[in-house]
Amino acid sequence: MRTSIPLWAWIAAVGVIAGLLAGDIVLHRNRDLAGVRVALVESAAWIAVSVCFGLVLGLTSGWGLSGQYFSGYLLEKSLSVDNVVVFALLLQAFRVPPAEQRRVLYWGVVGALALRGAFVAAGAAFVENVSWAFYPFGAIVLLAGLRMARGAPEIDIEHGRLVSTVRRFIPVTSAGADGRFVIRRQDGRRVATSLLLALVVIELTDVVFAADSIPAVFGVTTNVFVVFMSNAFAVLGLRSLYFVFAGAMDRTANLNKGLAVLLAFIGVKMLLRPVVEIPTSVTLAVIVGVVGITAALGLRTSGRRHTHSSRDLRL
Repeated sequence: MRTSIPLWAWIAAVGVIAGLLAGDIVLHRNRDLAGVRVALVESAAWIAVSVCFGLVLGLTSGWGLSGQYFSGYLLEKSLSVDNVVVFALLLQAFRVPPAEQRRVLYWGVVGALALRGAFVAAGAAFVENVSWAFYPFGAIVLLAGLRMARGAPEIDIEHGRLVSTVRRFIPVTSAGADGRFVIRRQDGRRVATSLLLALVVIELTDVVFAADSIPAVFGVTTNVFVVFMSNAFAVLGLRSLYFVFAGAMDRTANLNKGLAVLLAFIGVKMLLRPVVEIPTSVTLAVIVGVVGITAALGLRTSGRRHTHSSRDLRL
């Protein structure tokens, strides 16, 4: 049974997102760098806000819808870790100073919210009007899982087609950015800096991720409000998550395997939807189980590496 979300709920939700973004600007107005501890606290705060939203949704619209939201949020949150790894590689490749990474990521989050909103609207229209929509969506998700299982491709910034295409339409200077996205040259012409180039590439990269992750969430729920809000809250915490995981990219081997399993499960669920309907409770249990096992294996592998490293130092 489809639950109708009233207009005031959409307005309130968008207002909450805008307020959180404004609060984030105020919080980091006078802070250039943020350590891992601060990032951990911020990540915990974003997760707490996301959980509170799910509880409010359960109290106002039913716990079935709330379960769909939590399933979609956990799936998106898990997939966003893979985004973080790629964003870290991009920022390193563009040589973006740590003091300016937070600003680039902030506007990256704002742009991602707008672009994903458009993706969700298009996906919802496709599902609503095309009876066989879940077949191509399921195939997209399965292919995404296969790609992830094979490992992420190496990123070549200098010779990449994406950067070359962006440079063709946006004049970029090699001069220092000094924290600005656009500067004025001596001849009076405005040109983009490496910061704006990094931001544009990050936004386009997120579009690629969204093309895989949003169909996956439609495999959990077809409620547009739930799909958008689960995406929004996962993206809102992306910046703090970046500063938590950017220095721990060596732990992502097991993560990719776990995410591949999740995507394969969601893809199969979508392909089997006309035949058998897998309950939301089962989907949520699978997501929690896979994420938990993957995290435990990652911590165990990291602990072993740390132990071996300590022994080598003693020798």
